[in-house]
Amino acid sequence: QVQLVESGGGLVQPGGSLRLSCAASGNIFSIYTMGWYRQAPGKQRELVAHITNGITLRYADSVKGRFTISRDNAKKTVYLQMNSLKPEDTAVYYCQLQQSSGDYWGQGTQVTVSS
Repeated sequence: QVQLVESGGGLVQPGGSLRLSCAASGNIFSIYTMGWYRQAPGKQRELVAHITNGITLRYADSVKGRFTISRDNAKKTVYLQMNSLKPEDTAVYYCQLQQSSGDYWGQGTQVTVSS
């Protein structure tokens, strides 16, 4: 089993910043991808960013240049630095870990961008 615990969400004004963290524990293999997805009310869950062991990065077009994903392999933790936040970034953000045994999800953390 794999457990993912997210933290760092909250309420922020437009133009502000937040940093999300996701710590993984349990039966984690040596090769895995970690990423962030988000789901806004009434919308489908979408990829925000992900990062592989080889440090290959992928970002949604809507967040390029504003969000940065990184990982600490020793801590089995992935981070999402979110800058220049917009109201349309409001969503529940979910951490995901992908490895050969399957996909695992965190419980989600709410990010609200509002004045």
